[in-house]
Amino acid sequence: MKISLTRLSLGAALVWAPFPALAQTATGSGDAAEPGADIIVTGTRAEGRSRLDSASPVDVLSANSLRQQGTTELGSALAAVAPSIDFPRPSAVDGTDAIRPATLRGLSPDATLVLINGVRGHSAALLNTNGAVGRGSAAVDLNTVPTVALETIEVLRDGASAQYGSDAIAGVVNLRLRKARSGGGASVTYGLYDTDVDTARGSRSVTGERAITASAWQGFGFGEDGYLTVSGEYVNRDATNRADFDPRVSPSRVTGRFGDPAVEQYSLWANAGTSVGDNWQLYGWLGYQHRESESAAFPRLPSAATAVSELYPDGFLPLINTRSKDLNSALGLKGDLGDWNVDVNVSYGRNRIDFRTLDTANYSYGNASQTDFYDGALIYDQLVGGVDVSRKFDVFQSLNLAFGVEGRREGYEIKAGEPASYDYADNPVAGAAPGAQGFLGFSPLNEVSKHRGNQSIYLDLEAQVTDKLLVGLAGRGEHYSDFGSTGTGKLSLRYDFSPAFAVRGTASTGFRAPSLQQQYFTSVSSVVQNGVPILTGTYPSTSDVAVALGGKKLQPEKSTNLSAGFVVRSGGFDLTVDGYRIHLRDQLGLSENIQASFSSQVADLLAPFNVSAARFFINGLASTTKGIDAVAHYRLHAGENTFDLTLAGNVNDVKVTKVPTSTSVLDPAPTLFARSRILTIEQGTPGEKVTGSVDWSNGPLGATLRATYYGDVLQAGTTAANDYNTGAHTITDLELRYQPAKGAQVAIGASNLFDVYPHKVPAALNSTGVLGFPYYSPFGFNGRYLYVRAGFNW
Repeated sequence: MKISLTRLSLGAALVWAPFPALAQTATGSGDAAEPGADIIVTGTRAEGRSRLDSASPVDVLSANSLRQQGTTELGSALAAVAPSIDFPRPSAVDGTDAIRPATLRGLSPDATLVLINGVRGHSAALLNTNGAVGRGSAAVDLNTVPTVALETIEVLRDGASAQYGSDAIAGVVNLRLRKARSGGGASVTYGLYDTDVDTARGSRSVTGERAITASAWQGFGFGEDGYLTVSGEYVNRDATNRADFDPRVSPSRVTGRFGDPAVEQYSLWANAGTSVGDNWQLYGWLGYQHRESESAAFPRLPSAATAVSELYPDGFLPLINTRSKDLNSALGLKGDLGDWNVDVNVSYGRNRIDFRTLDTANYSYGNASQTDFYDGALIYDQLVGGVDVSRKFDVFQSLNLAFGVEGRREGYEIKAGEPASYDYADNPVAGAAPGAQGFLGFSPLNEVSKHRGNQSIYLDLEAQVTDKLLVGLAGRGEHYSDFGSTGTGKLSLRYDFSPAFAVRGTASTGFRAPSLQQQYFTSVSSVVQNGVPILTGTYPSTSDVAVALGGKKLQPEKSTNLSAGFVVRSGGFDLTVDGYRIHLRDQLGLSENIQASFSSQVADLLAPFNVSAARFFINGLASTTKGIDAVAHYRLHAGENTFDLTLAGNVNDVKVTKVPTSTSVLDPAPTLFARSRILTIEQGTPGEKVTGSVDWSNGPLGATLRATYYGDVLQAGTTAANDYNTGAHTITDLELRYQPAKGAQVAIGASNLFDVYPHKVPAALNSTGVLGFPYYSPFGFNGRYLYVRAGFNW
């Protein structure tokens, strides 16, 4: 399908815009790097290549550009400066409120590979099962790495499975940790919301919902070149609430809580390295985060809580408490073995999420019910070991040869909660539902403990054939213990017509293995459909209930990626424009919530499980994503003033070209993938996103003004009558700062300066009043945020 003329016109406007753009360098105030000088390690294994000399588009984002914002969340900060990345803030979707995924080029969050210092990161234990953007994915939680621990981030906007393995279909995000032998700093950021909330049924003003972030880092030197950089961060953030007024109560008032969860977390990171002998270096890092989040389920009014009327005479609002403990670690040794460069490393990551439901009840116990429940835990861990070898040969202008092997072991567990969180009382109240209201616990029937192994080998060639022609070839073979072997390849070309102009392009194949979470997750939960919670069971695709409904063994997704673009640079100005086409086949998706009301056969099948609907993962989707990325940057020196002008945009069009057909034994067979799932893939992220920023500095004084345009996003219902949109909006951020290299620092700023909201949820589609705004909104729905940041560098 063709991209609309409107979108192509927008792409052309980005190319010819007179004031270049956002964040390919995004150096931020005080960064001395000149445009194009950023040396990259992502997307190439040849040493010394800069982002403007690469055959694939790579954004190099300084940590300053991430820290000079109101938000201290990495995912949110990254989305503010990188137009191809979106970071929705879903609400009322259980654990996804707390573990929120980012997307690249509108694809699923798990189609982007995340590296830490070039080593594969681990995904979160959480599977996003409810109706948020990224439904069905188990992705890396970017917010486990605080910005204070980072030096730069490299975003490779190109398929890279042949170079890095599974998941790199949309691209790669490489988090490069801070590396310092001396110096340090500390800062405290305090902010609050000052906003007018206009929902469909009423208006109110909010001043408060404060957030505090305290962070510090210190570099230590030892020996001739040894370094140890320690970073820490503490976050305490109030919950926000943008729910509408509830029409079911009189007088009408806000009974729900719809917004960001309350969060308290701390993170500790250490990054170290030192020489061992003349030609070898020992390196490693260790990171740990503990995050406690508290979000809300739908309110239970007195009319629905009659079984516990003595406990909650006025009804109650169940709270979902998640405790995430995340570990990242790696140890490596690199150096020269003759003429070869060798890097041997091993890494281990683990994420455990414990769930509790608070201020709630198990109706089957009546007024004797406890009010807090332990619901169980999800655990994912990953052990990776690899050897990378490279050498530069004097063939052509130069030839870089790299090859390596990698082994990976993954594990996934579900642990049951206490019986009262999921079961009936011994003498249950007649007709009462079992388990904790708001979030049912995992039962022993849900418990799993699964592992798998993976081995891979790759070869990567990059030749500067002439002083103008660069050619890259990469191939990778992988074997998984649970679904077999696969192979991928990539061809990269670049031709420099002159120092000022070059064209580049790539063609590659990619794959993404089904995650253990997608293969084995099972639970029962309340899922909101068309504004109404429905008790829904999620089952493995090979379980008896799933097979009866059309489930089969899962297979890996496969992709074909094409890209072509050009690079322009002259003095302080540079511009890159890259078009892309990504075709995905055998794409994984979480099926429709197949309800008992579909047929008497489905009702009979689900009756033993005490659920009203069932779902499972399926292959068989196909989609084509087309788009254009354009990034322009200009650095202007005017006396003692320096201006970084950036304009960048992404135009993205996703079309679902095939949906799976049912193999169910039932007659009639239920539909596995219908309009709401299709439209979420196609229109759940903005088709256009444009960010323009002006960064000014004069000695220690600085300011950043940023405006980001988001195209319209559709939040689809099961029928067109249940659809609603976010609308197209522009968000403006402003920060003023005094920031010398050393000494006291201070900044004040406003995120969403003009208090812009997405379109409100229509009253006719919001019978409970909970859903004030579309949670598909790519910029959230919290309104204006004011903040001050004070710190000291030494």
